[in-house]
Amino acid sequence: MASRYHDVYKGWKEDPLGFWKSAASEIDWVATSDKIFDPDQGQYGRWFPDWECNTCYNCLDRHVERGRPGQPALIYDSPITGRKQTFTYAELLEEVEGFAAVLQDQGLSKGDRAIIYMPMIPQAVMAMLACARLGVVHSVVFGGFAANELATRIDDATPKTIIAASCGIEPGRVIAYKPLIDQAIELSKHKPDSVLVVQREEQKAELQDGRDHDLGALQADAVAAGRKVSPVPVKATDPLYVLYTSGTTGQPKGVVRDNGGHMVALKWTMSNLYDVQPGEVFWAASDVGWVVGHSYICYAPLLHGCTTILFEGKPVGTPDAGVFWRVISEHNVVSLFTAPTAFRAIRKEDPKGELIKQYDLSTYRSLFLAGERADPETVNWAIDQLQVPVIDHWWQTETGWCIVGNPLGLGSLPVKPGSPTVPMPGYDVQVLDDAGHPLGPNTLGNIVVKLPLPPGTFPTLWNADKRFFDSYLAEFPGYYKTADAGVIDDDGYLSIMARTDDIINVAGHRLSTGGMEEVLATHPDVAECAVIGIADKLKGQLPCGFVVLKAGVERAHEDIEKELVKLVRERIGPVAAFKIAITVDRLPKTRSGKILRGTMRQIADGETYKMPATIDDPAILDEITEALKSHGISA
Repeated sequence: MASRYHDVYKGWKEDPLGFWKSAASEIDWVATSDKIFDPDQGQYGRWFPDWECNTCYNCLDRHVERGRPGQPALIYDSPITGRKQTFTYAELLEEVEGFAAVLQDQGLSKGDRAIIYMPMIPQAVMAMLACARLGVVHSVVFGGFAANELATRIDDATPKTIIAASCGIEPGRVIAYKPLIDQAIELSKHKPDSVLVVQREEQKAELQDGRDHDLGALQADAVAAGRKVSPVPVKATDPLYVLYTSGTTGQPKGVVRDNGGHMVALKWTMSNLYDVQPGEVFWAASDVGWVVGHSYICYAPLLHGCTTILFEGKPVGTPDAGVFWRVISEHNVVSLFTAPTAFRAIRKEDPKGELIKQYDLSTYRSLFLAGERADPETVNWAIDQLQVPVIDHWWQTETGWCIVGNPLGLGSLPVKPGSPTVPMPGYDVQVLDDAGHPLGPNTLGNIVVKLPLPPGTFPTLWNADKRFFDSYLAEFPGYYKTADAGVIDDDGYLSIMARTDDIINVAGHRLSTGGMEEVLATHPDVAECAVIGIADKLKGQLPCGFVVLKAGVERAHEDIEKELVKLVRERIGPVAAFKIAITVDRLPKTRSGKILRGTMRQIADGETYKMPATIDDPAILDEITEALKSHGISA
């Protein structure tokens, strides 16, 4: 069918207030007004300024009241523990009300904060919804996050309670959470009143008298007693949550998400962008600690009346590279949303897609990728293997939902591998030079979004309005700075080439590391790669490419590295000055799969660096150091 995208986008541009007023009709409001947007509130204006709502009511109660009480709302699937559990909308509401009653008993009420420090278990989603029910602002911090990083977040959010589990479970190891929490509270200036702990069978935590409580027991008692907790009305502009951006140093940046605009935007995306209908099963294979987990494990699917999947596992190793296909087949998933790095890992282990053939994927119809640049090789492999639309889309923690994508629900547009396609309604995306002047098509520059940002995006940083302005709005007046670099082509398609930090300057030429990664990824032996710029006295910077080979490749690394150098010189030209290719067993990544290119560059340049808070395995940094030394680069 012909896409309605251009008409819908034009309609938004001509009448943005009317567009969002219409989208808001999909939400149940406690109170509304004629004012859709107030340009005088906040840093760039606020959406639905006089409206009132409750996010938890929209996620649960209204579906129970209107014909979905017995439909599965949440499916928990844990290949790590072997446990599975399904909660209907009625059951999830009952559990969330019991959870909210426990929070009330601990003295929490509207405007208070709670930190959620949990693995991928049902109580993590219940905690978020229970906070939303009470108007309590939640801040999810990865379970297992280092104590000093947790302490900085405790001091910034000043929570009344910490909601936690006794442990997290990774393949082959159990991570005790309680000692990390105790250490963090010891380090922090602010002291929470209580710590609520879900005791997991794999490792129980010792609870301190007075402060610590067995959350599972308290919640079970509240549910057994049939305790009811009514949803608390909040302003649409009141904060729903604070999410700290990953990899921050020093004072963390707390991205604020409001209640009203967040619901309006996310509800709109489920049918229009993802082409998923109420009653269908949607799976975001992420973690609740990331923005994707907030938006598309917890909130958006439930707002839309879908079934959402909470997966405690890995794309490979739990038990193999076929686990995604097992989950899709078993639970009748129609759409999967994950990170490109997950597919690179699957492709590395199962390059011919043999495991895919073992499962019935007849209900499955789309794959969405985000979180890191989706290289064309990975996209094309996924298209060939799965025979479904593979949609790369681009968004950020700060925006909370898609900036640029291919809206399946409006009728898909032609795919250009390497491009996440076109801006969504609400986003006027432009490319500027460093002085703030618009650039023509196909010219690399700074990607910005004209203000105001749409509903669902962040209005500010937690208790840091000036920092918000200085970080995002000051450099290009009238625009939000994405800190990404890219080009818009003649058809209006955007390509993200790199973070602006990853544009390297080789003898005066501004070159994209992403462009070089695209070339390296075309080599038949390469599973994944990363290019960084390293300091060079003569040229300023030189590109250095790290590659991980596919499983089963037995050729000499030296031969492959020579071929890679030749490939980049052929495709990009001598201007790239690409002479260094290094084979490594693995790349350092955050727990969501983003490659830590900045840290790799610091190692190569011999700079002192802070261990990234979200790193998956710190030992990989030592491997990178040794690999650089073996190629004559003194790290």
